[in-house]
Amino acid sequence: MAEERIIVEGGTPLTGTVQVSGAKNSVLKLMAASILAAGTTTITNTPQISDVEIMADVLRHLGAEVSFNADTLTIDCSNLHSFEAPYELVNKMRASTAVLGPLIVRFGQARVSMPGGCQIGSRQMDLHFAALEALGVVFENKHGYINASVLPSGLKAGKVTLRFPSVGATENLMIVASSVPGATIIENAAAEPEISDLAQFLIAMGAQIEGQGTPVICIQGVDGYRPVSSYRTVGDRIEAGTFLVAGAVGGGPVTVQGFDPEHLRLPLKKLEAMGCSLEIAEQSVTISRQGNLQPVDLQTLPYPGFPTDLQTQFMVLAALSEGVSVITENIFENRFMFADELYRMGANIRIEGHHAIVEGVKRLSGAPVQASDLRAGAALVLAGINAEGSSIISEVRHIYRGYEDFVGKLRSLGATIE
Repeated sequence: MAEERIIVEGGTPLTGTVQVSGAKNSVLKLMAASILAAGTTTITNTPQISDVEIMADVLRHLGAEVSFNADTLTIDCSNLHSFEAPYELVNKMRASTAVLGPLIVRFGQARVSMPGGCQIGSRQMDLHFAALEALGVVFENKHGYINASVLPSGLKAGKVTLRFPSVGATENLMIVASSVPGATIIENAAAEPEISDLAQFLIAMGAQIEGQGTPVICIQGVDGYRPVSSYRTVGDRIEAGTFLVAGAVGGGPVTVQGFDPEHLRLPLKKLEAMGCSLEIAEQSVTISRQGNLQPVDLQTLPYPGFPTDLQTQFMVLAALSEGVSVITENIFENRFMFADELYRMGANIRIEGHHAIVEGVKRLSGAPVQASDLRAGAALVLAGINAEGSSIISEVRHIYRGYEDFVGKLRSLGATIE
């Protein structure tokens, strides 16, 4: 079977309204957390993306019953029988470590293959290990698997200070600490909106958590969890940011709805600095652009800093601006792999370490390009919307990992895309 590709004809203005789906970076963690409770949990606003399908298969392998109905996901974890997440499933998805904490709580042990997914940088598993070891978990990394077990003395509460505000380590800590008698304090915790969403989900399961969304999270352990009858996933801020960039490329006005604009405070400021006009409402943003794009400097940092997952999309805007932009990537060391493909489309980009110096051009040129990861794939499609002629994007399986009906949504805004 021939590999699926996305073909974009450039030069078409974009206007209209688009609805973002539930957050990929949240729903995968909610699915994993459902392991904690015997019974049926229902998650709504679930995006139909391949990573959700893979996580569903992981849960089925563990013994859960998982079903979809439109955007509603039903998970019955009454009869889990395995604590192993195998390589053939886990190597497809970077979020595989999300099941580590829940399995430790449910079974007292876990065997999880080292994570896969996009090749944008190494997964710092030592952050997870050090954090959970402070609560009484021991690890062995052997034959490509993480083997975790609880010390004979059991789990213990305490203060844990992360040396980096890792999202995954914070999530696993919250989950395990919620089951440990006593008070646990997480310092230098990740503050992303997806952390707050998971915390609210755990609270609905019976956990006692305070301070989520700040660098200090306080957790009082509880005895047992209950399934959640219905929980709505937070709107995807990265998908929203991607379509706002599309609106900036295509001129607009484009209204992106179904997310909290506060979750994109810094990217919205950068869009305004680049010459875009924004109308911000409670759950939507409308973007339009009349003049030329202006250069901007940005650096990726943990939330509330500029998100690494929007860096490639903004590089497209920088490549079309009137002047020189400097983009600094501080999170993933391989994220500039995307620049080589954008260069093939006529962009003027020079990489110096973890800095990209981008000198704007008037217009890009359509070319065959390849998506190296999820966000790079989306960014190449956006570049194609501007480019003269046709752009053919291959390896689009990456895009389907995190964007629901990406082609259909862009087509609804006027893009010539198939």
